[in-house]
Amino acid sequence: MAKLDARRVPAFLAAPGDCRVVLLIGDDAGLARERADTLARLVSGGDELAVIDIGKDGVKDAGMLAAEAATRPLLGGRYAVRVREATDAFTAAAKAACDGPGPGLVIMEGSELNARSKLRVALEAAPQAVVIQCYRERGAELVASIKRILEELGITAEPAAIEWLAQHQGEDRQRMRRELEKLALFVGPGGRAGAEDVLACVAEGNALSLEEALTAAFAGDVAGADRALAAAFADGANPVQAMRGALRHSQRLHEAATAVAEGSSPGDALGALRPPVFFRARPAMERALNLWRLPQLESLGAALLEAERRTKSTGMPDHAVARQAVLSIARQAQRR
Repeated sequence: MAKLDARRVPAFLAAPGDCRVVLLIGDDAGLARERADTLARLVSGGDELAVIDIGKDGVKDAGMLAAEAATRPLLGGRYAVRVREATDAFTAAAKAACDGPGPGLVIMEGSELNARSKLRVALEAAPQAVVIQCYRERGAELVASIKRILEELGITAEPAAIEWLAQHQGEDRQRMRRELEKLALFVGPGGRAGAEDVLACVAEGNALSLEEALTAAFAGDVAGADRALAAAFADGANPVQAMRGALRHSQRLHEAATAVAEGSSPGDALGALRPPVFFRARPAMERALNLWRLPQLESLGAALLEAERRTKSTGMPDHAVARQAVLSIARQAQRR
């Protein structure tokens, strides 16, 4: 079967057929874990005793995965054999499991495996294996996932609430699911969550403060940006998070500024952004759109990438680098 097309993933998770080994790869470890959990529940029939966890020591016996998968539970059914930290050291064991008789399913999570990984290459070529890519969802795909999870939890949410969740909770699927579970408990069965419910229940202090800092910076409010950034760092936000947030903010402004240059009004340009601009940030975003032009935003994007690199690799005080970058944005906007 080799690498599975994204459109076929839901059907495979519901019916993996005679597949013997599944490898989940990609930068969203939470999404990989969620899909691995789904497969394990399906294969084991929800029986925790029919789920076998293989740790790193499992690499010492190349036949272990095949042997476990070939065993039948006492009460019938199939074993789900899980390797939660798959590395290239499991390549021989994975090949043996592919060639084995089954009927169990070996489920391997290898978020750190790149395209040249021996394990990944071997399983992509194996007819009895499937490789599923688990990358962070964006845009409409992320919104659809949020709505689906909320439906599973028995609640709905207003568009403004969903837009905030899409902007702030899409980095890791497991974390997002935990936050949505909290929201479901907060509003109760059959409830409908509004934006205020999301802010009260899901939003963390550092995320709110960081968003406030970046919104203020691009609108030219130097003092407000400095206060909010200090609060975000005090609440646990990190410099890389700040730089990536600033880059996303500049990219969204660039998209809106392009639409304005092509004849759209600022209001229409902001209204067309996806995910939509959160209603509380709309006035400041409109001010920022009037202050920044396309060439300035393009230069700013390159500067923010360099600032992120410095926070991670130069040995400079990373909080100071991030603060200088955000306040530089605020001062540029203020001068305009």
